[in-house]
Amino acid sequence: MKIKIPATSANLGPGFDCLGLSLNLHNEVQIKKARISSVKIKGEGEDNIYLKRNNPFLRLFDELYLGLTGEKSSFRFEFNNQIPLSRGLGSSSAVVVGAVVAAYAMAGKDFDKQGILNSALPYEKHPDNIAPATLGGFVCSVVESSQVFSIKSEIDNDLRAVMVIPNAHISTKKSRANLPKSVHFKDAVFNLAHSSFLTACFLQKRYDLLRLASIDTLHQNTRMKNLPALFKVQKLALEKGALMSVLSGSGSSFLNIIYKNEAKTLAQKLQNEFKDFKIKIMEFDNKGFEIC
Repeated sequence: MKIKIPATSANLGPGFDCLGLSLNLHNEVQIKKARISSVKIKGEGEDNIYLKRNNPFLRLFDELYLGLTGEKSSFRFEFNNQIPLSRGLGSSSAVVVGAVVAAYAMAGKDFDKQGILNSALPYEKHPDNIAPATLGGFVCSVVESSQVFSIKSEIDNDLRAVMVIPNAHISTKKSRANLPKSVHFKDAVFNLAHSSFLTACFLQKRYDLLRLASIDTLHQNTRMKNLPALFKVQKLALEKGALMSVLSGSGSSFLNIIYKNEAKTLAQKLQNEFKDFKIKIMEFDNKGFEIC
């Protein structure tokens, strides 16, 4: 069997830990029964010896498969990874969702996307990445009694993401540790209002209001200080027509949403200004993970 899991962009400005969307950039894993377990990696992480010797996908898969079947079996795993590691594009969530799906499928157990999402939650404390990786599109999620409740909206095909991907890695754990332990009441209210408004904009297709809706006061500026060039990325993108420009997850990547017919122009302007960064135009993924 082969599984495709999309990249994701979380937070989207004010939607800290609850909002995310899915991108048409995928990790793929092909799994076959084998006499001896083995791992082959192409793309992102192919030169990382750790990922071959102590692969997090395999660890989670083995744990779940044993729990589902009571057996230990050997498999050959072939990974084709397109999602950059530690860049705020949901690489860890792709691992978690992919491993959960693979374990249920190889164990011959029935499952649906809601079940996969709930099974993935213990391994990712927040649903902002695992929800769009599972469901696709734009997703707003809450957690209650160890279950994820999500509302999804498909993203129009006339929109594109222009992703700015710096060379610098940013650890989500370290980035989160640098955030303030408390916030002012007015800042909390500000983000509640804007995250609610941002959700309504996606649900109602009011893309013209995304720039206003995506303003954040809780986390972006603190995280962007780790790579000050990101302030210039955001300023230029908004000046050149981006509908919204926000830090992707904890960074270092930056998500810029723009209409399809303007994407190439924005990408070229960003590439001209930030020659050391990768600039990629991406479609959005409205399907979530797929079993091929």
